[in-house]
Amino acid sequence: MSPHVLVLGGTTEARELAAELTARPGVQVTTSLAGRVARPGAVEGDVRTGGFGGADGLARWLREHRVDVLVDATHPFASGITANAARAATATGVPAVVLRRPGWQAGPGDRWHEAGSLTEAAALLPGLGGRVFLTTGRLGLAAFAHLSGPHFLVRSVEAPDPPLPPDTEVLLARGPFTLDDERALLLRHRIDLLVTKDSGGAATSAKLTAARDLALPVVVVRRPPLPDGVSAVADVPSALALLDLAGD
Repeated sequence: MSPHVLVLGGTTEARELAAELTARPGVQVTTSLAGRVARPGAVEGDVRTGGFGGADGLARWLREHRVDVLVDATHPFASGITANAARAATATGVPAVVLRRPGWQAGPGDRWHEAGSLTEAAALLPGLGGRVFLTTGRLGLAAFAHLSGPHFLVRSVEAPDPPLPPDTEVLLARGPFTLDDERALLLRHRIDLLVTKDSGGAATSAKLTAARDLALPVVVVRRPPLPDGVSAVADVPSALALLDLAGD
């Protein structure tokens, strides 16, 4: 029978993996999207949208749909989904792979301030800057809603829901973003502080280079740790090799 691979998606790497797998004869691919973005990018293969109902619901779906391999290629900050995937894989005996792009690393000239959470990041803001470029995603803005002093420029793919900081300007845009564009944006809005999550990857890394070029401080929220006993591969070829689906 054809192997059935379930990809927990929503990232560029998930789309790349689905495309690679669907090109292989005899491989059935289903990508699951959380449904938080109304217009996600196109995905090859079958697509389902919405949650599973926790680890137990995911385990039930794995059994009912006879999934042979589970690939968690969700966002590095989707810690709840990753934990549920690990528990479901253990409960069902389905082999599981976590696909995570490497995190960003500070280089010479970077002025990074690390935070363990959005709440910690918000606590660092007073004294670091008054015009903040906030690129932590639309779902975590409540952590900054109590800050009435700074002006926030918030960039997200879709309009964020309240609560928002009192002085907030929303910029709707989808990456990737070029270095010239990011530098121009920082200058145009007179930004003096960047706040971001350590999402990794190249699609949104130009803002870090632009901040370095302009000598701006950057608050970087560290990734949550993977569940105990879970390790990750860094790219699609490594995931394919681990799945033994890399082809000839």
